[in-house]
Amino acid sequence: MTATKRSLDLIVYAPALVGGDSRPLAVVHGMERALPGLHLEWKISDEGRPVPLPQRDAWVAQGRSDGPGVPLLCNGDESQPITISGWVRPAGVSSGGQPQFDVHAELPLDAVDIEAAADVLEAVGEGAHAFWGRLLLEEMAVMASEQFRHPGDEPHVPPKGLPSLELPWELPAPEIPHYLGWMNYWSAAAARAIGFPDFARDADLLSRSRRTATGGWVVRLTEAPLDLDNPAHLDALKRTYERFPEIGGRSTP
Repeated sequence: MTATKRSLDLIVYAPALVGGDSRPLAVVHGMERALPGLHLEWKISDEGRPVPLPQRDAWVAQGRSDGPGVPLLCNGDESQPITISGWVRPAGVSSGGQPQFDVHAELPLDAVDIEAAADVLEAVGEGAHAFWGRLLLEEMAVMASEQFRHPGDEPHVPPKGLPSLELPWELPAPEIPHYLGWMNYWSAAAARAIGFPDFARDADLLSRSRRTATGGWVVRLTEAPLDLDNPAHLDALKRTYERFPEIGGRSTP
């Protein structure tokens, strides 16, 4: 199943799953609660078509065919596809040298408003007990990946004058965000690691932020989805990187 419209891309990074872990079901249930009327009760066939799952929760609890996690689920609507999946990222490619549970979701941009998008990010982040996460337009996620400096990238010149970032597995702790999104989920630990909030310096960000039940934050950089062809949005992104040099490993927390 392939989305033909602009999509919002969500990722959260959480501690690795353990035996009998309830978090795979928690993120699915949380996403459904965040979007009233959403039912993630279909899998996707090899031909890309939705297939109903009469015992969805039991199916999710069995994990993925390749290991623990969330098997790919969708809402069964091929015109407005919403998906979620999750898997274990090995220690060798994870920050802090620890395996992590990564959850990915995709939503059509015109299927959710700003508050609903924030609700989804918060629900998935809290359900996964995530360190941090972000939500971006799909094309912005591709651009963000170009900020990572790979061995041999000398000089490394990211797009739009954005800063170079260390690769995720080079970061010393899993609480440090790899990069910034349009909306950002920062756990209480992540917020401490980057020094957020400073009530004197972060008034603008705090005007578009909210606290989560676990003491974390959902922080939105701009009112509309981040568009780096918009000079005001690009300036907001650059200012936020300047404010939090810990993000992307540009300084030691």
